[in-house]
Amino acid sequence: MSKRAKIILTIIGLLFVVALIWFGKKNKKSIVEYETTTPFKTTIVKKTVATGKVTPLEEIEIKPQITGIIDKIMLLEGSEVKKGDLIATVRVVPNEQSLISAKGRVNNIQIRLENAKIQYNRSKNLYDKGVVSKQEFENVELTYNQAKQDLKNAQNDYLIIKRGSAGTGGSANTNIMAQISGTILEIPVKEGDQVIQSNNFNAGTTIASIADMSKMIFEGKVDESEVGKLKKGSNIEVSIGAIENAKFPAKLNFIAPKGTEEAGAVQFKIKADVTLDDNYFIRAGYSANADIILEKKDSVLAIKEALLKFDKKTEEPYVEVKTGEGTFEKKIVKLGTSDGVNVEVLEGVSKDDEIKIWNKTSGMKEVEKK
Repeated sequence: MSKRAKIILTIIGLLFVVALIWFGKKNKKSIVEYETTTPFKTTIVKKTVATGKVTPLEEIEIKPQITGIIDKIMLLEGSEVKKGDLIATVRVVPNEQSLISAKGRVNNIQIRLENAKIQYNRSKNLYDKGVVSKQEFENVELTYNQAKQDLKNAQNDYLIIKRGSAGTGGSANTNIMAQISGTILEIPVKEGDQVIQSNNFNAGTTIASIADMSKMIFEGKVDESEVGKLKKGSNIEVSIGAIENAKFPAKLNFIAPKGTEEAGAVQFKIKADVTLDDNYFIRAGYSANADIILEKKDSVLAIKEALLKFDKKTEEPYVEVKTGEGTFEKKIVKLGTSDGVNVEVLEGVSKDDEIKIWNKTSGMKEVEKK
């Protein structure tokens, strides 16, 4: 064979090999390999968080019963007190107009009493002689006794206005006593401050606030979308911002029947009794959060929420289930309870289905065309 013929045969051979390679690649396709996962059994707990604060269950404000000036403060904020302990004393500064009016009333009743006494003595002499009837004498006697009582009342009123007390001691101070046992949370006045008594028209000046710090409650608010799932008596956990890595058990005891609108959302107040830990001192007004279980399901079939997609037209949730090498089938799923990470699957997939993790791939692969 000539040299030229060999060259031609070589070229033809190379062309044949190239053609085989080209046809081979044409009969193959490249696919993206996605990672898959299967449904699993788990416990799903749906929670909500209520923000609020911890406050004493029993807290009262001590107010004076008479207007005056703080003369002396006996205790400091944070002091432990028992019912009846002296907290402060008030020195009465009488109102001059009221004092003059009370004094005038005493004088008027004294005049009336002297006149009633004269009439009583005269009537008694006549009654003893049988000149007047018993009924007439008793009427005069009644008027005399009433005048004596009126004078006593007027004198007491005068002393109260002048000294703050109608007692025989004549003390110029009014004692402010603790009405319950507990801790003094606040004394918002200082010595020399003027205070106003509590009455029907004025709330009065608060001299001290006292609370029992051994009984604390959590006060918070929840959204209207979640309040319907709450139940009185439910156990919750309270986390206090000022105390790290500690949770306090509490029991829900109040759910407000009426909500209030805040920033366009309706909020409902809740309260819960907090069980304290002797290792921590809880101060009134600490900010706190309460973890509340709304729903709990044990051992249910679930998938990760990240696997879900939603149909653009129907907005139904679906997943893609592997049917073969590189092929997946769309499956509409019916969902149940979710905790934000895992979601319960009621219908659509089984525990053996391989579900596409649509945002995770393991590379490319070529396969023969069918």
